[in-house]
Amino acid sequence: MHCRILVVSILAATTAPAQWLHYPTAGIPRTRDGKPNLTAPAPKTRDRKPDLSGLWLPENDPASQGTNGELLPKLFISIDRGLKPGELSMQPWAQALMTERSRNFQADDPITTCKPVGGPRLNYIPTPIKIVQNPALIVLMHEEEVTFRQIYTDGRKLPQDPEPSTLGYSTAKWEGGTLVVDTVGFRDQGWLDAIGHPYSDALHVTERFHRRDFGHIEIQITINDPKAYKEPFTLRQDWAFLPDTDLLEYHCADNERDVRHFVFK
Repeated sequence: MHCRILVVSILAATTAPAQWLHYPTAGIPRTRDGKPNLTAPAPKTRDRKPDLSGLWLPENDPASQGTNGELLPKLFISIDRGLKPGELSMQPWAQALMTERSRNFQADDPITTCKPVGGPRLNYIPTPIKIVQNPALIVLMHEEEVTFRQIYTDGRKLPQDPEPSTLGYSTAKWEGGTLVVDTVGFRDQGWLDAIGHPYSDALHVTERFHRRDFGHIEIQITINDPKAYKEPFTLRQDWAFLPDTDLLEYHCADNERDVRHFVFK
């Protein structure tokens, strides 16, 4: 019962943001009836690189269903979903910490306590993300907590001793039609998912962004954290293009009602 209440509370906390009224997106392919053509070819930049620009929304997981049969965002449940049995092998301290979080009914989940969402989990939060791309820098603007992320594509190397942060420090390069992003410098003991899989300050995330057509981006996310997991493992998340709307400012605290009120009261 507690888990069901927790999932409902999480969904309520993250689906609150509304979107702008209809505002047509300029310069996108459309069908004869004026609807966005999301299966049109993926666009290119002036330097013939894949263009990831646009407004995107993480797609829900077909394998994850809520109590009413609705599809749920992937990492709202567990990173175990979609992995093969035994593929996720944790270090003893990480297993113990996740068990402790589960016994506490995930009451300290950063999402439900209005704290910053760190690490790759931000890729899965079901609020819009705007990508702004130029040859030397790609910026991801997340509606969630009005968060920005910088990905440097100017050829620089990852820093040896970066200042720890919730989203880390990212550099990237192009491999054909795929943007390969490497990120290090995370603060330790963050949450990878809603049940509390942790990560450490040794976390190294590799993301592979591929825009397969105008309306869809596929992201492969490899988690390599030898302090917390015995072997690297890879997740997948798809994003869908959001036409004819824009970002809003969204702060969790604007609608805050602590999840511990639902679990323990």
